[in-house]
Amino acid sequence: MYAIVDIETTGGHANANGITEVAIVIYDGKEVVQRFETLINPQVPIPIYIEALTGISNEMVQNAPLFSDVAAEIFEMLKGRIFIAHNVNFDYSFLRHHLAASGFELSCKKLCTVRLSRKIFKGLPSYSLGKLCRSLQIENQARHRAAGDAESTAILFSMLLKNDTENHIKGSLTQKSKEQSLPPHLPREQVDQLPYLPGVYYFHNHKGKVIYVGKAKSLRKRVSSHFSNNSPGKQKQEFLKNINSISHQVCGTELMAFILEAIEIKRLWPAFNRSLKRFEHAYGLFSYEDQKGYLRLVVDKKRKYTQPLYSFGLLREGYNFLNRLIGEFQLCPKLCFVQQNDQICARINDQECLCAYRGEETPAAYNLRVNEAMNYLDEVLPTYAIVGEGRIQEEKSCILMEKGQFYGMGYISGSNHEDINSIKTFLTPYPANDYIRTMMHQYSERHPARKIVFSESNEFV
Repeated sequence: MYAIVDIETTGGHANANGITEVAIVIYDGKEVVQRFETLINPQVPIPIYIEALTGISNEMVQNAPLFSDVAAEIFEMLKGRIFIAHNVNFDYSFLRHHLAASGFELSCKKLCTVRLSRKIFKGLPSYSLGKLCRSLQIENQARHRAAGDAESTAILFSMLLKNDTENHIKGSLTQKSKEQSLPPHLPREQVDQLPYLPGVYYFHNHKGKVIYVGKAKSLRKRVSSHFSNNSPGKQKQEFLKNINSISHQVCGTELMAFILEAIEIKRLWPAFNRSLKRFEHAYGLFSYEDQKGYLRLVVDKKRKYTQPLYSFGLLREGYNFLNRLIGEFQLCPKLCFVQQNDQICARINDQECLCAYRGEETPAAYNLRVNEAMNYLDEVLPTYAIVGEGRIQEEKSCILMEKGQFYGMGYISGSNHEDINSIKTFLTPYPANDYIRTMMHQYSERHPARKIVFSESNEFV
């Protein structure tokens, strides 16, 4: 027995919107055996644009029952039946959410007439209910009202049953089928074709634009997990509604997938990605020559079009690092802006500063030690590669860090990694960012066996 459902609501997600109308048509596979229809007082104002679409006004629902008043009757009609709707996850998420608030736990098998129509009536110009009904000559006297749309969906479903020569409906109801959990416009074949390999996946909207980028240890499992629950929240519902296709890139390792995801989010700026978009280390260590010819090191905020010698997440980290350089190379804290008062340099009393700030040391002599400090950064920021599994047995993945900065990544064979220049010919350069640098540093600390350090001659050590 099938329960064919349509609802009207005050908005697009269940946990912050109410239901204004419910219609249920009970269909036994041959004929309609029962109908239910009622307006609902949503207890929130109906937006003007919703009223214009449905014709349901605040005045019309003012004296209508609350959902809790009819929840038991709705639950009895749905319980134990196959729940059918056009874009089933929308209607199901609303009714399940509001039934739960009234003390009823809805759990039904589902069928989506959007997805079934795409499989059984292939090649139609549109699968929205209105245009689909026009294509199939299904009359609807009350479009965007629950009863009119439920009756049209019932006729559509009867046509689907009659034309289902490949048993799509039966297949969708098997226990292993995840068909009805998928977004209405996403072909199941695109999910089934994903490999169980590490990589990056892209969700596209109806125009082909990337709206979400994700990483995965197993592409098939991770993509399927997006559709394993039907959260009533706004973000999840909007997300599912906009997914029309999937593309992917296989990576040799999960680390490469992490890095590629960060790169692609920065490049594509997808609408539904939240994390990684604004991850930036806010401070950097900079150098410049002042009017007297002294080289100065300074910790400052990172700005557009500036390239720091090193980056820091916190101002304190920057000053700790700069103080370390001051101590090791006898730099002047006043020339490094660490001591900014008018008093004499604090390190003079300890005989650890040679008075460059007062001109008692020439710029040439002082700058030698500043250059030594900057050269020291090459030791702090070594050149190394992380080598791991490839996409196929004959290759290995390679991620290159050059003087502490992410250079790029790609795939090498066992015979083409004698030095850094030969490796670079097989790698794709990518823009460096602090998130990737931090990730690489942490990974190399945890997996030292996969880290291959280059010597000053740019050969493997």
